[in-house]
Amino acid sequence: MIHVLKALFEHAPVQSEDAKERNLRLAAAALMVETARADFTESSVEIATLSELLPTVLQLEAAEVEALVTAAQEKVEDATSLYEFTRVINEGWSLERKVELISAMWTVAYADGDIDKYEEHLIRNVADLIYVPHSNYIHCKLAAQG
Repeated sequence: MIHVLKALFEHAPVQSEDAKERNLRLAAAALMVETARADFTESSVEIATLSELLPTVLQLEAAEVEALVTAAQEKVEDATSLYEFTRVINEGWSLERKVELISAMWTVAYADGDIDKYEEHLIRNVADLIYVPHSNYIHCKLAAQG
């Protein structure tokens, strides 16, 4: 019992910069996959758009995209909440990078030509959880519409 209590107060092991960056990329990709799935249909257009955005948003090589999307889809299946993704984003990204993520999520949501209320709700929740100001959220939405 004492070992369990001690473990609660011990610091987590320090991650390497590469491991942190992999976790950030996976969390961002998972949030984008969640956006594609939010309307209960994962359209091929939304996944294709997501795959096109990842190299730019996450500074990835094109060869890494497919593996990341697959890993993100698996991670989303096992996830119990958005917190495990948004926590990683909050710990590692600046406001500018967070706004880029929200913009990418809107682009994925608009890819099939229809914004579902669940997609909008998801993006609003993520924006709140990663502390993106409402004005930035609206700006990203309007930019993706246009």
